[in-house]
Amino acid sequence: MTQLSGTPRYHRIMLKLGGESLSGENSFGIDPVEVAFIANRVRTVRELGVEVALVIGAGNLWRGNRGMEAGMDRATADYMGMIATVMNALALQDALERIGVTTRVQTAIEMRSVAEPYIRLLAIRHLDKGRVVIMAGGTGNPYFTTDSAAALRGNEIHADIMIKATKVDGVYDSDPKRNPDAKRFQRMTFMEALNLRIGALDLTALSLCMDNNLPIIVLNLWEELMLERAVLGENVGTIIC
Repeated sequence: MTQLSGTPRYHRIMLKLGGESLSGENSFGIDPVEVAFIANRVRTVRELGVEVALVIGAGNLWRGNRGMEAGMDRATADYMGMIATVMNALALQDALERIGVTTRVQTAIEMRSVAEPYIRLLAIRHLDKGRVVIMAGGTGNPYFTTDSAAALRGNEIHADIMIKATKVDGVYDSDPKRNPDAKRFQRMTFMEALNLRIGALDLTALSLCMDNNLPIIVLNLWEELMLERAVLGENVGTIIC
């Protein structure tokens, strides 16, 4: 794979991945090939000298909406989703460790047998030492998405940018899959993103980033070198600031 070099614009990033990024074509479960692909993308960014924290969703293993449609209590469905994110985090940790990237998993819901509890200062210490930190278990509270967890943790660890990795190369004014004339925004304000109710991030995450001045980049992780170019400061994806 082609490599980039240069001085990163961002020293510390919060990378938000959807659970579907680990599932491959089946959109369900954990595909070791996809996990290895993600791990290699993280490693290339780490090798540029960027400190990397991650939050992963759980859509490949559990969707609370389906449980609620069947009558399940919202809090129970959300807790199940939080537990599922730990499975994804452990899979990615294993893939990263196998390619030489020292990684720690921290969880908002304590599971001391498999991961550290989330402690802000300890997470920062790991990042300072060059370790990748995967923050699982959401916020530890129901009614919050993993987007909100990424925004919260990104602010707590003083990340320079939050990168939302999707399968679309930015934010559009309409669905680019349905509208070939859809316009991609290169840059937009937080208020514009809130008013447009963009689908890439939930409103709570946007508001939290806006209130604390944490910029967001929405990009396509599966486009070669997109993530690397973003951390080097190139104009890729859509930046919300």
